[in-house]
Amino acid sequence: MDEARFFAGGERVAVLTAEPIGRVLDYRAPEGGCAEGAFVVVPLGPRLVMGVVWGPGEGGFDLSRLRAVNRVLDAAPMRGELRAFLLRAAEYTLTPPPAMLRLATRSPGLGEAPGPRRVYRLAGTEPARMTEARARVLDALQSFGGAALTLSELAAAAEVTTSVVKGLVKIGAVLEGEAPRDLPYPRLDPSLPGKALSGDQAAGAERLRAAVQGGGYGTTLLKGVTGSGKTEVYLEAVAECLAMGRQALVLLPEIALTAEFLTRVEARFGARPAEWHSGATQTERRRLWRMVGQGDAQLVVGARSALFLPFRDLGLIVVDEEHDSSYKQEDGVLYNARDMAVLRASLCSAQVVLASATPSLESWVNAEAGKYARIDLGARFGVAELPEMRAIDMRAETLPGDQWISPTLAGAVKARLAAGEQSLLFLNRRGYAPVTICRACGHQIGCEHCDARMVEHRFLKRLVCHQCGDSRPIPLACPSCGVEGKLAPVGPGVERLAEEVAAKFPAARVAVLSSDLFGSARALKARILEIAEGAADIIIGTQLVAKGHNFPALTLVGVIDADLGLQGSDLRAAERTFQLMRQVAGRAGRGAKPGVALLQTFQPEHAVIRAILGGDEEAFWRAEAAERRVAGMPPYGRMAGIILSSPDLQAVFDFGAELARRDGPLRRIGAQVWGPAPAPIARVRGRHRVRLLVKADKGAPLQAALAEWTGQLKPPANLRLAVDIDPQSFL
Repeated sequence: MDEARFFAGGERVAVLTAEPIGRVLDYRAPEGGCAEGAFVVVPLGPRLVMGVVWGPGEGGFDLSRLRAVNRVLDAAPMRGELRAFLLRAAEYTLTPPPAMLRLATRSPGLGEAPGPRRVYRLAGTEPARMTEARARVLDALQSFGGAALTLSELAAAAEVTTSVVKGLVKIGAVLEGEAPRDLPYPRLDPSLPGKALSGDQAAGAERLRAAVQGGGYGTTLLKGVTGSGKTEVYLEAVAECLAMGRQALVLLPEIALTAEFLTRVEARFGARPAEWHSGATQTERRRLWRMVGQGDAQLVVGARSALFLPFRDLGLIVVDEEHDSSYKQEDGVLYNARDMAVLRASLCSAQVVLASATPSLESWVNAEAGKYARIDLGARFGVAELPEMRAIDMRAETLPGDQWISPTLAGAVKARLAAGEQSLLFLNRRGYAPVTICRACGHQIGCEHCDARMVEHRFLKRLVCHQCGDSRPIPLACPSCGVEGKLAPVGPGVERLAEEVAAKFPAARVAVLSSDLFGSARALKARILEIAEGAADIIIGTQLVAKGHNFPALTLVGVIDADLGLQGSDLRAAERTFQLMRQVAGRAGRGAKPGVALLQTFQPEHAVIRAILGGDEEAFWRAEAAERRVAGMPPYGRMAGIILSSPDLQAVFDFGAELARRDGPLRRIGAQVWGPAPAPIARVRGRHRVRLLVKADKGAPLQAALAEWTGQLKPPANLRLAVDIDPQSFL
């Protein structure tokens, strides 16, 4: 445990706030004193803001001139390891410490006293007169598993006014009462028996248990084919961690994955763990933040930002689907949660488990080099078998220009329908069509604020920009030439595919799974659960369906366009396509019946397609690693992206060119600078975007050189400069 220093009343203390000041400020400790790491409220100009006591004050001017800390919050002080983590993460990502602190204090109402609150829950009786609004309130309460919600949370979840809720209270359909804030979570019982494990799984679980028992830092890559029981294996490590009285964190890449996972955790430990993600209510987020600091939340399941919670004694971090690109935050503070999990664990003597069927090349290389331990699970759990994988050569298929399901794939779907089994058709494109073109003048409808085409969403009856979110009704006439009736969709999205499926298989029950079709994370989770229980015959989905879902009756996966990810010059295009195709194919045959994955492709001879079909993953990683090593690219070299943006195109190019000219600090460490060049998506939300790319050797002190380089020039007003260390996306 930390030994926090205590400052007596009137002593000089340094406080870091989440305000964009860039440094700590000196204050006088309040009467009664405060501990190092204490969460405090301090005056800053005319406002009161929250901050953390970072250590002793720096001095330099008269103590009597300092303003006093207003009050100390009733919360466990931030431990030294978390403060060290925030500073190290800030240093690595070249982020100001206040912005990093903001990630660790992003919970509502932290300054409020822990008094009672008014909450609402189901009464179990339906109103005599049911309206659509009333039904939405009852459905919302039902979807939160009967949990009590505050008035504002319930009204927001149901998309109704508070008067609708109060009306239901009057007639007794909803109960109103008081509940204490911030109750501890139910205790999990690690002594309960888990599932019976096979030889590979039992050996893997034993190795992870031993690593956790050791009590120090270490990282293990848990690699296992889809359906091999990776979750059961790492849950044994969680059990060991909880039995030792330490806390555990499981990171998942998608909120939609949490429903099934929470059910499995509850079955294993006898109680539900704490949840941290955007789908959790504000009340729950506040409760979890406070309880985790007190040690009253043993296990947290959450999205990447859960990594910044103030754990009292964190002993294990599991990063499930560790290869997933959603672990990289692409706006605000640019960080990769997988890498930051390893950093945090190293500072608090915790173990890390990186679990994946198709690991990132970085993790694979670290395991090969002996930096990470590695556990392999080679077979599927129980009776399930890996799916057979075959290519459909689209050059040999006869298909009309407005259809995308080949006769071969259609025949396979038909056979599954006859057998009462489920099929999944995968297309990684949201909406109805990626491009809308005028057949009279050739105009493609683009976003007014971005350098991107508008995507038709026919279910919403709107055109939507997937960069900035701007939308508009689908026009009747071409915005360019004014001719009516000539606008035509080009290419397929999942909505258009659903239209084709409905025409080809009119009797089938069809479900479309795409993030933009669900109003809330809970609605999406509920739909996935229904499908798993057999509520659909044909599932059409984007990459959302590739991640961790278990549909027992699913025996066929059809990939509509296996070539889609191979286009362009992205450094990780081959790796991502390989991972995505293997993950999607892994949804088939997870029950008792064997599965088949069919990949529609125009280039079956492509090296990546051959690797996917051949199943020799190690050969693929070795070849990919050899290419990167020769080119000096990550993970054998280092990269950083500099993204400049401004409403003024000339200003952003001029600044980029001047920055490139002053590359002395980078040349001194042997780094190269490319650019400035327009970003592939050159305008977003009305701001022109220009990129520079920096490449350096593996051991080069890149961050210090970048800080010196970018510090030579002060950006003009309205020009933003962002540094992306280890970029995952080059858009």
